[in-house]
Amino acid sequence: MVQYTTVNISTEPPKDHIIWSLCCFVYSNPFCLGLAALIFSIKARDRKMAGDLEGARNYGSTARCLNIVSTILISITIFIFIIVVSVIISQAQQSYNRYYYRYYYNY
Repeated sequence: MVQYTTVNISTEPPKDHIIWSLCCFVYSNPFCLGLAALIFSIKARDRKMAGDLEGARNYGSTARCLNIVSTILISITIFIFIIVVSVIISQAQQSYNRYYYRYYYNY
């Protein structure tokens, strides 16, 4: 006698990362990566609604990768901007101090 076992695997629906894509599109859109991520997120959502879970997973994965790259690029850009502004302010302060010292203390 042979016994059969059935296993019901409840698969979690694939994520489309639509909110993250919207944030990347609105706030940080370097090289139009936010727009591309938003398009792939919408395609993932459409595939999920159509019942094509594998296609939705592929589009969602691509959207996630584009969002990661966009987030990293904008983070690096903001970090470099903060460093450049702080260096410029520091040099301007030093220049002002040198001028002030020469003008008031040499007379």
